[in-house]
Amino acid sequence: MIRLIPREEPSAMWRYLAPVAAVALTVMAGAILFALMGKDPLETLYHFFISPVSSRYGVAELVVKATPLVLIALGLSIGFRAGVWNIGAEGQLTLGAIFGGGLAITFFESESPLLLPSMMVFGALGGACWAAIPALLRTRFNVNEILTSLMLTYVATLLLSALVHGPWRDPDGYNFPESRLFPDAGTMPILLEGTRLHLGALLAVVATAAAWFMMSRTLLGFQVKVVGAAPRAARFAGFSESRMVWFCLLLAGGLAGLAGLGEVAGPVGQLVPEISPGYGFTAIIVAFLGRLHPVGVLFAGLLMALSYLGGENAQIAVGLPTAATGVFQGLLLFFVLAADFLIRYRISWARRGATGSMGMGVR
Repeated sequence: MIRLIPREEPSAMWRYLAPVAAVALTVMAGAILFALMGKDPLETLYHFFISPVSSRYGVAELVVKATPLVLIALGLSIGFRAGVWNIGAEGQLTLGAIFGGGLAITFFESESPLLLPSMMVFGALGGACWAAIPALLRTRFNVNEILTSLMLTYVATLLLSALVHGPWRDPDGYNFPESRLFPDAGTMPILLEGTRLHLGALLAVVATAAAWFMMSRTLLGFQVKVVGAAPRAARFAGFSESRMVWFCLLLAGGLAGLAGLGEVAGPVGQLVPEISPGYGFTAIIVAFLGRLHPVGVLFAGLLMALSYLGGENAQIAVGLPTAATGVFQGLLLFFVLAADFLIRYRISWARRGATGSMGMGVR
């Protein structure tokens, strides 16, 4: 008989070592998987993890890929700390791109320096408005925000597709489903010449610092922790759960919308039917891998960005399938959750014989 016994005092050391162990186990599992696919494990791992960042351009691309992941995961991690399970960041990213990109399309001949800041505001506003729907349904009708935020993702994707196939399609684009190119005033400034590293990376760093300060030095951050860890104590202290739901969802939506605007005003430069390879979903892994801590999220975002770059590089170098990136990310999430589970519980095997019972526990 197998029993799960809660640990009286989960190890604080293993709480921070668990992500490292999860990464190591993922690399080992990946090597076995590559070998089963008939690929040289060492060569494939080299092209997956080392080769993509062996040049200045590669490092810049790593930061470009990590920028939306970090922005989205910061908002998600704060919500998760409060017990608000926003799974629809992909849709909020899309609405941010639509709101901010729509402003660039409307003023496609503008050279005003205010255009890009206005697009950022509109992008954050679009993501926040989309997140306000599950917030309203949760606080007013007690509807599970996991389902509503997730389903709204597909509505947002269809809305973007309808716009670029219809009224926002570039009249000079030879009937391709894409919008006009954004004007120079509506694109992210490049931070490093010869690369695609843009202003969004700096925004991600600033957002990380702001999230750390809020969670560790303000009453609002304390309320987030208490509402998530001890809801009854939070109610006794007068902390409003509904207010916290609104705050967490609007914050996460705003950051996801800003990430979406950064993508279309940065690497993409226009609205297209697909502006994200799934950043909104991958950011969930980033949040948990980073232990729901802003600094941890920053490093986890870089690691997950490497999985995107490494997957693309390994496809070219050794013919690795496109799905390998998703498998790698899934393995990483599995090992992170397994490590978290073993930190909180221990497995006990109990064996009952004819004359009595014997028990054996594994710590």
